[in-house]
Amino acid sequence: QQRGSYLLLDLSVQLSLASLSPKLSYGYTKMNISKSGYRVFSANSSTASTELAKRITERLGVELGKSVVFQEGNRETKVDVKESVRGQDIFIIQTIPRDVNTAIMELLIMAYALKTSCAKNIIGVIPYFPYSKQCKMRKRGSIVCKLLASMLAKAGLTHIITMDLHQKEIQGFFTFPVDNLRASPFLIQYIQEEIPDYRNAVIVAKSPSSAKRAQSYAERLRLGLAVLHGEAHHSESDMADGRQSPPLSRTSTGHTGLELPIMMAKEKPPISVVGDVGGRIAIIIDDIIDDVEDFVAAAEILKERGAYKIYIMATHGLLSAEAPRLIEESAIDEVVVTNTVPHEIQKLQCPKIKTVDVSMILAEAIRRIHNGESMAYLFRNIAVDD
Repeated sequence: QQRGSYLLLDLSVQLSLASLSPKLSYGYTKMNISKSGYRVFSANSSTASTELAKRITERLGVELGKSVVFQEGNRETKVDVKESVRGQDIFIIQTIPRDVNTAIMELLIMAYALKTSCAKNIIGVIPYFPYSKQCKMRKRGSIVCKLLASMLAKAGLTHIITMDLHQKEIQGFFTFPVDNLRASPFLIQYIQEEIPDYRNAVIVAKSPSSAKRAQSYAERLRLGLAVLHGEAHHSESDMADGRQSPPLSRTSTGHTGLELPIMMAKEKPPISVVGDVGGRIAIIIDDIIDDVEDFVAAAEILKERGAYKIYIMATHGLLSAEAPRLIEESAIDEVVVTNTVPHEIQKLQCPKIKTVDVSMILAEAIRRIHNGESMAYLFRNIAVDD
């Protein structure tokens, strides 16, 4: 009789749990749904730098995350996240203004704050990746780009979305995924829609090192290609590499070593144009336009060779120092850059500077990463050399 009562009790408990199981499973599912959301934050302390973040959130149909990023009296950066991020995918949009080092510290501190707040994934959206030109060893220097990649990983980032890295091999510096998006579809569309008679244009590489990028544009637009070569441009490949150790001159009483062949110094020929630009529109292609002296010199040579209009297309318009004034006074007709870097002040100083919005592809990358969709659609028709 006692055993039968235990069986009845056990059966009643099982029936009670069975009746509650749908509610329990429903509550568990709801908890997962609430945790699977995402937030988009801006790590910039300056208002001008948050413009791209606002455009991206408008396209996504979400609000910009509530946070405060500011500089204290002693110039230390402080970040205060004003909402819960536990268990969510967090996207940090960081555009790089002129104060590069401050922007990097803002990004690192915000990423670490989100990491310690139990965010599920922290994805950095860095359209222009700083220090990307310092990706090779120069004498006794350092590969600063590799150092920055390690710092971002240590701060808590798990993924990066960027655009047109200066060298694609930079992706190998990271221990987590990097999506290197391309701005070329937007710039090509601008050429087709905004440049009258673009069929009479020729794509120009201002140095042999940028010929591959220019060739990609020329093949897609079915246009000719010209390359500038000569002393007006000092490319990275011409800078001395290696550590030059031991020093070139020293006094020693011991063994002098083997007599090695002496490498002859390079001597650049006068600047020349490989290709025909006479009576055509010249479109110079590059990834970064910062100091514009080389571009101004290239425009003068192209004018002398018969080009009647000069356009410059670049992804990242840093436009440092006296760039707006030099562009305004030069033979360049128009400079077209994307909004990966804020440059509203430079546009006010020089009406020749035009902007192409790339927030659409950045917003789509955020949506696909959060939903776990393939990123291949954003890289369609992009070859290995592009």
